[in-house]
Amino acid sequence: MSPYQKMKSELRRSPRTWLVTGVAGFVGSNLLELLLHLGQTVVGLDNFVTGHRENLEDVMESFGGMGGRSFRFIEGDICDLGTCLEACKGVDYVLHQAALGSVPRSLIDPAATNRSNVDGFLNMLIAARETGVKRFVYAASSSTYGDHPGLPKVEDKIGRPLSPYAVTKLVNELYADVFKRAYGLRTIGLRYFNLFGRRQDPNGAYAAVIPTWIVNLLKGEPCSINGDGETSRDFSYIDNALQANLLAVLRTADADEHQVYNVASGGRTTLNQLYRMIRDSVADYLPVSAHLEPIHRPSRPGDVSHSQADISKIQRDFGYEPLHSLEDGLRETLRWYVEKLHGTAPVDARAEVSIKVV
Repeated sequence: MSPYQKMKSELRRSPRTWLVTGVAGFVGSNLLELLLHLGQTVVGLDNFVTGHRENLEDVMESFGGMGGRSFRFIEGDICDLGTCLEACKGVDYVLHQAALGSVPRSLIDPAATNRSNVDGFLNMLIAARETGVKRFVYAASSSTYGDHPGLPKVEDKIGRPLSPYAVTKLVNELYADVFKRAYGLRTIGLRYFNLFGRRQDPNGAYAAVIPTWIVNLLKGEPCSINGDGETSRDFSYIDNALQANLLAVLRTADADEHQVYNVASGGRTTLNQLYRMIRDSVADYLPVSAHLEPIHRPSRPGDVSHSQADISKIQRDFGYEPLHSLEDGLRETLRWYVEKLHGTAPVDARAEVSIKVV
């Protein structure tokens, strides 16, 4: 039995109370669903700036409406300390996912990004300290590596931030470290690398590339690639992040210092490879998409050229192992979006959608 399986068995035997901030978002709603499936009590906090009520409704539907008995939702903003204190009362663990994401958004409006990601983050730390939260696990970011050229990315080697968003995520790590050393609040940061999966928003100017491409191709519409497409990323399926969050909370050995961990698959895929993988998979459902070529646009400021995680630290300390490869994750993600758009699985689902790295 893996450490993750053991941890889930322990939670079923001994339920806890959790706060998930950003609960109506991509990662937050998936954490909510997992925790409710494990019989936990969950408090959720969201202001619906980037999260969606539909995500919460989708989770509740998966329980036939019964999941609400163990779920209390607070509509509010982490920029208000009183709201944070209310949300943290009686909570054992905090999974802090609330943030104003997106590098391009932060370049357009750095003040808004700072308010949510720095002021709001500090409010949550204060609230967790004041209410006696046992452990505070938060969403850090691979953007913290900045202009450091090394590959794969190792936790203790970072460069200069390339965007206001990256600055805020670095500040989160500094604050979390201070609260561990000064107040004894047990804090752990999880540096997510290019997460994707069910409930990720495909719409809007700041949508992530995978859901955007899947939905565009399912509609027979062209996709855009920033730059020549040879930039590379460590794409990681959502279930890998869920595993990391729960393992971080329930780790048996408590480090003397605040720690950060890479959460990823440990691989590297170019945008050109990714596009072909998604296009060929969608073509099994919508053949016309097989001939769609991407539109190349100028590279975006603030983006790094290449990113790949060294996951040896989280493997060693948590017993973490990626649950899904990129191919498996894309297969599951495609099926979810097809069902949401068309109410049916891909026509060849019985034979499994074929996804290959090219």
